[in-house]
Amino acid sequence: QVQLVESGGGLVLPGGSLRLSCAATGRTLSRYTMGWFRQAPGKEREFVAAIMWNGGATYHADSVKGRFTISRDNAKNTMYLQMNSLKPEDTAVYYCAANLEGSFRVAGFRSWGQGTQVTVSS
Repeated sequence: QVQLVESGGGLVLPGGSLRLSCAATGRTLSRYTMGWFRQAPGKEREFVAAIMWNGGATYHADSVKGRFTISRDNAKNTMYLQMNSLKPEDTAVYYCAANLEGSFRVAGFRSWGQGTQVTVSS
């Protein structure tokens, strides 16, 4: 079982940027498709972005396309989410997750981090 720890969240002004990191321990990250999810208070969890084990394919939700970029560095056992042009509606707890299936199927993400809060507000 891989253990995941997110970092990089915080308070940012609208239009600002943040970079989230997801560090893995216990197993090498290179085995997994990785993803980012978010959940705002009172809302359902949203699938934000995902990246194949070798970075060869990525997915970004329409709500973040053109503003967020997922990437990974398997040598550092770490995944990233670069978030630019942040909006108040991006406020949520962001979670990273790992998927051994090799797909972007949401139900396949079974290992989760504890989450990091992102707040976009003036």
